[in-house]
Amino acid sequence: MEISSRNVVEGPSRAPHRAMYKAMGLSDIDLGKPFIGVSHTGNEATPCNIHLGRLSVHAKAGVQESGGTPREFSTIAVSDGIAMGHEGMKSSLVSREIIADSIELMVRAHQYDGLVGIAGCDKSLPGSMMAMARLNIPSVFVYGGTIMPGIYEGKQVTIQDIYEAVGSYDAGQLTLEALKNLENVACPNAGSCGGMYTANTMASISEAIGLALPGSASPPAEDPRREKFVYNSGKAVMNLLEVGIRPKDILTYEAFENAITIANAIGGSTNAVLHLLALSREIGVNLTLEDFEKVRKRTPHIADMRPGGFYVMLDLDKVGGVPLVMKSLQKKNLLNENTLTVTGKTMKQNLDSIQLSFSENQKVLKPIESPIHDVGTLTILRGSLAPDGAVVKVAGMHTTEFVGKAKVFDREEDAFDAISRREIKEHDVVIIRYEGPKGGPGMREMLGVTAALVGQKLGEKVALVTDGRFSGATRGLMIGHASPEAAVGGNIALVKDGDEIRINIAKNSIDIMISEDEIAERRKQWRPRKPNYENGALAKFASLVTSASEGAITRPKW
Repeated sequence: MEISSRNVVEGPSRAPHRAMYKAMGLSDIDLGKPFIGVSHTGNEATPCNIHLGRLSVHAKAGVQESGGTPREFSTIAVSDGIAMGHEGMKSSLVSREIIADSIELMVRAHQYDGLVGIAGCDKSLPGSMMAMARLNIPSVFVYGGTIMPGIYEGKQVTIQDIYEAVGSYDAGQLTLEALKNLENVACPNAGSCGGMYTANTMASISEAIGLALPGSASPPAEDPRREKFVYNSGKAVMNLLEVGIRPKDILTYEAFENAITIANAIGGSTNAVLHLLALSREIGVNLTLEDFEKVRKRTPHIADMRPGGFYVMLDLDKVGGVPLVMKSLQKKNLLNENTLTVTGKTMKQNLDSIQLSFSENQKVLKPIESPIHDVGTLTILRGSLAPDGAVVKVAGMHTTEFVGKAKVFDREEDAFDAISRREIKEHDVVIIRYEGPKGGPGMREMLGVTAALVGQKLGEKVALVTDGRFSGATRGLMIGHASPEAAVGGNIALVKDGDEIRINIAKNSIDIMISEDEIAERRKQWRPRKPNYENGALAKFASLVTSASEGAITRPKW
């Protein structure tokens, strides 16, 4: 396989380059080996990432002991939990593109031969994988690991409980002292948010799609096994380099089907739809929202995971992690077993080598023969309110039909204020628009809003529809990614207070109950809005970003 780093360090003309490397302690022997980038998103912005610099040391050791020369570098990562509920959340999805771009630039500039990508928070996982797809050099993804659950009044708690407790406090159902006590224990150490939220969903997907080592998704951040997985990832990338396996060999359409299957089986985050669409565009796979529905309808929901269920990632880890989920699905021939993985083996070979058996004594995973739901949890809706599609997670949800009157807000903050004032009542449909990829820009997550509704016991007594996104911790009748978005004149921009909205989950429909003539008349009156940002990263993103139905990726205009 071509060793690109030789372009940098071989020959008399590259003496200056070698001198730069020797300034960093490398010898001629080191310079004679393949160069492997070890990227991580470590920072002090979030507990998800604070430990990643320490983990990268073990990846470098794995590379070195397998005959490579590792070169560590870091990139940004936005804390979704800390950016949530204010203007900062507009930077979150934008960071996914910047993470992918920055890894790409580092690898291209220095001509690295392979890549180990370590990531912890929500956008850093897909951002790292997108860079791997784009670069198409031997690559292994490794997750930084989940946080441990906190314990409050004898029960496991996560960041989701804090956000919902804010709604309970606003409703007078929780004291300030109780809120503070919960705040003090909910996040006990390093690691990503503990339920089957976006980070743990994308970590699970990294195994199913073949970019991560089997079993690497579920061990907690501070578990010694995490260091071993990072070390083995360093060794694995050297094997991929030797045998010539690249991401394009792994990220096939069939691998994406496996990823969608896992996301539905575990009750994963709606953000998985957005990120898988984006990843598919990087590798040239034609994935559509119709593919998500096709796979969902044949996939049983078997993992009882938060936010729609009861358990956290630690609990899934204790019973066997993602490999046990996949072995359960394998029994019903629900996986494409011949897909290639970063072990150099097929998915079937990996699963056959893992000695795991399903225990009837555990409650985290239901038997594949008697699942929680017969079909998966990530449902695509279409209709006059979202002609190009919208996404809802039905895990833990009992409402399948909803009819209500619209209450329209053009900013997340305005909706949150109305909820805090107790102005949202049963049978309302909260519409939050101009928060899409272009309109926000950045397609804000709205856990503060959705958790406040759940905290006020309105989770399925109202509906919420937005062209923005939701946190993986969101639950209830919350419908996001409505496309086309308001900023480009999508029908969500035409809704007025009091319009009747009809949602039918079973029929995959979401409609505004006005005539086509009325829609056409309102469209004549609609005018585009001035962008919220006219320069900087957010403005660049808004000018280049595609629809949520395309993964909200940035594309050149030529």
